[in-house]
Amino acid sequence: MEIHIIQGDITQIECDAIVNAANNSLLGGGGVDGAIHRQAGKELLEECRTLHGCATGDAKVTKGYRLSARYVIHTVGPVYRDGQHDEAKLLKSCYKKCLEKAEAYQCHHIAFPSISTGAYRYPTSQAAQIAMETIEQFEAHYVQRVDIVCFDDYTYRTYCQLLKKNNKSAYD
Repeated sequence: MEIHIIQGDITQIECDAIVNAANNSLLGGGGVDGAIHRQAGKELLEECRTLHGCATGDAKVTKGYRLSARYVIHTVGPVYRDGQHDEAKLLKSCYKKCLEKAEAYQCHHIAFPSISTGAYRYPTSQAAQIAMETIEQFEAHYVQRVDIVCFDDYTYRTYCQLLKKNNKSAYD
């Protein structure tokens, strides 16, 4: 599986599925969640209402509607408190559950944001380490490419340094 680090807008990535760093209600919010809902259109919100929310660390799938991605995989990352409240376990679960959903929907290409590092305050370097380890250890059958789409420069540089340190070189 190839891993690519990209700086940009996840709503503009052409792939089979994009991951939405959602809140528990799945009814939209700020950051990545708000951008995905705005781009996808009101049909996404209507479908999300039928899902009755999502637990932290879990994932649920909807259609992509007006996005270029066929699917949106919604996951709820942990709010970082102090690292002593299962935050790492829950964040790892987010990535794993999303990859499992991508496999179930036979997706070859999936794009992730940096889950929990914005409003949920997870330290970027720790979150990046968990993301990369979880993705690299996942046994994929369908998923061939994973993009990690970073909104800002700091997050992009953090993921690129980690990828380079792990002797990988696929960053755009």
